[in-house]
Amino acid sequence: MIKRVEVGQTNTIKKMWLQCFPQEEESYIDYYFEEIYKPENTIILLENGIVQSSLQRIPHEMMFNNRVIRTSMIVGVATLPQFQKQGNMKKLMQVALDESEHQELISLIQAYNPALYEPYGYKMIYNHKETTFTRNHVQKLSNEGCSYNVSSEDMLQLYATFVKRFNGYYIRDVENFNQMKKENASQGGKILAYYNEKGHLQAYATCLFTNKEVIMEECIYLNSLALTKLINLGLQIRSVVKVHTSEVEDLRIIYPGVEVKDYGFTMAKINDYDLFNRLFQINATTIEEVFASSGKPLFMNEFY
Repeated sequence: MIKRVEVGQTNTIKKMWLQCFPQEEESYIDYYFEEIYKPENTIILLENGIVQSSLQRIPHEMMFNNRVIRTSMIVGVATLPQFQKQGNMKKLMQVALDESEHQELISLIQAYNPALYEPYGYKMIYNHKETTFTRNHVQKLSNEGCSYNVSSEDMLQLYATFVKRFNGYYIRDVENFNQMKKENASQGGKILAYYNEKGHLQAYATCLFTNKEVIMEECIYLNSLALTKLINLGLQIRSVVKVHTSEVEDLRIIYPGVEVKDYGFTMAKINDYDLFNRLFQINATTIEEVFASSGKPLFMNEFY
């Protein structure tokens, strides 16, 4: 039986995540279920009193072609090991897709294995760039203006300025940045920031750490000096800095010789081409045409 999860089953879903997603830190899963998880976004497959599988469809607002539209991201598709390879995922996905097709024009999924979701109509439409820096690539600068303390209000203002040149981005508010800080802290991370001489935020980066690397999961900046300030600070913390950006941000232009790797990040599905074309006054027949219709590059940096 497929049904909406009950409030009292939250701990059951959390235990499933701990079992099915061993690559995730337990502290991050704790954060997710305290701050992000909502029973109303979660469907389960229940048989003989056992929750065998679950997934979540998290609603969002997206800026697309200068309109705010509804979308959602499917996350946490999980089946207990003893019930895998029995078609549970397919059953859950069919219910989730039926819901989304009646509620939104575009549906998203952040997929680590794209081949699993292509049969449901999803296509990889957004890639990330990972650029690797060592001290040889970046000049040493003073830390003047750099900070580990940045307000959510400043981050929102900078984000709003940065994304104006993009399409397909989530509409964020101050609470989203409050959550971002909590999520980052739950993973042992830090947020690096750079303010100019007038006290205006010019760049921030949400950073996670390994033994040798600083991983900048989101890096928002207004100019090359601001970006260099953050990378320079990161290289004082670890010997390697990896900066994740949108696919159109080619940092080799500013920093020759850096290593760049592209990887798939977000998949999407168009639920109604006729309605989409009428709403946006275009004539798209493929998902590639839909996402190219604004003439702007995409910025889709959310994991959920």
